[in-house]
Amino acid sequence: MSFNILVAYDGSDLSRKAVEEAKKQVKLAEDAVLHIVTVISNGGPTVNVALARSFMNDLAEEARPAVESIREELKEAGVACKADILMDYTFRNPASQLIDYAKENEIELIVLGSRGLGGVGRFFLGSVSSQIVHQAECKVLVVK
Repeated sequence: MSFNILVAYDGSDLSRKAVEEAKKQVKLAEDAVLHIVTVISNGGPTVNVALARSFMNDLAEEARPAVESIREELKEAGVACKADILMDYTFRNPASQLIDYAKENEIELIVLGSRGLGGVGRFFLGSVSSQIVHQAECKVLVVK
């Protein structure tokens, strides 16, 4: 049975640091699998559902090359890795999607940056990292 580690990646410098920390954690666990996960949230226009979904799909396509690049980099370093982009069409905090993913994939450790790309809505620890710290059923490592 493998040791599953989830890294929340949003393109920020801190999420990149989280990837680097996760690479270190992989070396400490036998048969570790690293899951690089990006959540695309419903942050665009909501009056028109089709327009909102189109906007989110565009964001996912923009994120895909960076996520795939990290996956390839890890693969070349000999790290077993999966990469996923999750679409959240609700108004939930992206942490909810990450927590659900962690449960569904038997994640044993979540690694994430203390703050992401968010602006006004992110205070102190950050709303995503704070929610994950408080609600995740597994270990959480927050990178500063």
